[in-house]
Amino acid sequence: MGGRSAGFPLGYRLVCWNVKLFDDQTLLTVPSSTARAANRTGPREGLLPNLLGYNLRLAQVRVFQDFAGAMAEFGLTPGQLGAMLLIEARSGLSQSALASALGIDRSSAVPLIDGLQNRGLVRRSAHADDRRKHALALTAAGTALLERLKPQLDAHERRIARRLSTAERARLIESLGRVARD
Repeated sequence: MGGRSAGFPLGYRLVCWNVKLFDDQTLLTVPSSTARAANRTGPREGLLPNLLGYNLRLAQVRVFQDFAGAMAEFGLTPGQLGAMLLIEARSGLSQSALASALGIDRSSAVPLIDGLQNRGLVRRSAHADDRRKHALALTAAGTALLERLKPQLDAHERRIARRLSTAERARLIESLGRVARD
């Protein structure tokens, strides 16, 4: 692989015997012989391979790289797609509820929604329960775009999870959800 390991940037290696998250459940297992061999192949990173944040960041970089390639023709960022998928699932939700669900500040949600609205993908209207709030909904163009991109999104998800079994993928999503809620 010419100095690269598992698709990570040059100089990075993800090496572990068992990754355990919560309740001592093993999430992923790498055979000890594989881990020992990897430890002999490059410079030592010390504590880094055992840090959850470091491994999450490496995974995030890989996921975003694949996302950029998969979604290039649609011109959407991960945040924009996430917003559209939430609006699709919960039409009429407020900007504040969207920001909360995305884990961003309300002030960051405004330009996100502005961009989607300017592209004709999302519309704001007065909220039924509180006219001070905006209710969000996809436009017909927004719905059509999501329908066109879902096959590529599914393929992207399969690529990034290809080394995980169905049970490992489900456990990873559940565990990451717990980390995110902490």
